[in-house]
Amino acid sequence: MPSKPKNPRLPFGDQQTAPWYGKNILTVKQFDRADLDYIFSVAHEMRTMVEHVGTFDLLKGKILANLFYEPSTRTQASFMAAMQRLGGAVVPISEVHYSSVAKGESLPDTVRTLACYADVIVIRHPEVGSAALAARYADKPVINAGDGPGEHPTQALLDMFAIREELGRLDNLTVTMLGDLKHGRTVHSLARLFARFDDIRLNYVSPDILRMPREVMDEVAKKGIRQTEHATLDAALPETDVLYVTRVQRERFEDPAAYEKVKGAYVITPEVMKSAKKQMIVLHPLPRLTEISMEFDADPRAAYFRQMECGLYVRMALLAMVLGKA
Repeated sequence: MPSKPKNPRLPFGDQQTAPWYGKNILTVKQFDRADLDYIFSVAHEMRTMVEHVGTFDLLKGKILANLFYEPSTRTQASFMAAMQRLGGAVVPISEVHYSSVAKGESLPDTVRTLACYADVIVIRHPEVGSAALAARYADKPVINAGDGPGEHPTQALLDMFAIREELGRLDNLTVTMLGDLKHGRTVHSLARLFARFDDIRLNYVSPDILRMPREVMDEVAKKGIRQTEHATLDAALPETDVLYVTRVQRERFEDPAAYEKVKGAYVITPEVMKSAKKQMIVLHPLPRLTEISMEFDADPRAAYFRQMECGLYVRMALLAMVLGKA
């Protein structure tokens, strides 16, 4: 395979000294604690600028190709909004079954084509490893927006940024992950990220068939993080600082009967949350089904829509970083 050509230096800014210029964002494994602190500081600056100015021309003249092989509302829309807030343009490709892919075009050929038109490519694909494959062939930065049940690194980054903004810290936390931990790429990435921080305790609450994958737990254990598995929420909730709820992902089940058995295993209601701390937060990557009742939305601890707003600022930061403007 020919080597990946280097991105040319564009005629503005001091891009060659930007630490993330031209790099791909494929997995949370590529970030250390210093990287995370840097990303979150840039994201906070983006938040401040949006709140005071709205839009600005940091990425004027740049183009994002949004390549989505799976349905998406939040991730797709937030990347589009992020690019447009920064003054750039977007080529949205969401109806992939109507594109050349339906004619049998390979993923490498698709991303090489898009790299001719765009400066950065965001991809969501149902197969694990698809973003890494795309990055091998594209000569522009590739950002992984979810590769099947593998990882969703930008979601994990926005989750952690939301926790920092809400609670003021990322150390000394008890985090409880609830629901579909087998298929939930967001919790896989989040657990790995929390292994970078100090005095973290992770609780996993799920039906037996939806437990956190052993490879994720083994990787986190090597960092000395305490992990505990539970079948019910009762024991974990009173000590929890962050309750991260996930939906049971029907689309990942081959057997519909198995999905029906576990789809309503846990429901967060005002009554359930009476045993939780007053100073804690509930997050959810959305979309939700029945796992959080709408009656809980008015509770100050319900931070999931504030969490979605944080996604805009993190994705603005990442786009600016890989394009050499942060």
